[in-house]
Amino acid sequence: MIFWLKIAQIVVSILLMISILLQNRGAGLGGVFGGSGGVYMTKRGLEKKLFIATIVLAAVFILLSLSAFIL
Repeated sequence: MIFWLKIAQIVVSILLMISILLQNRGAGLGGVFGGSGGVYMTKRGLEKKLFIATIVLAAVFILLSLSAFIL
């Protein structure tokens, strides 16, 4: 059981890294260095799905880590 939890944790961590790296860059500190900080943009389409998938994968990763720790 522990073996499969660790394998699942590795797979979820790789998927989490990929989903983080695929997100739009430069949105956080763009206004500090002269970027377009005054424009309000909402997430739509694939960007929104990727954002939600990142949150879900992070929650699954935390649950897998806690369950592996408890067992």
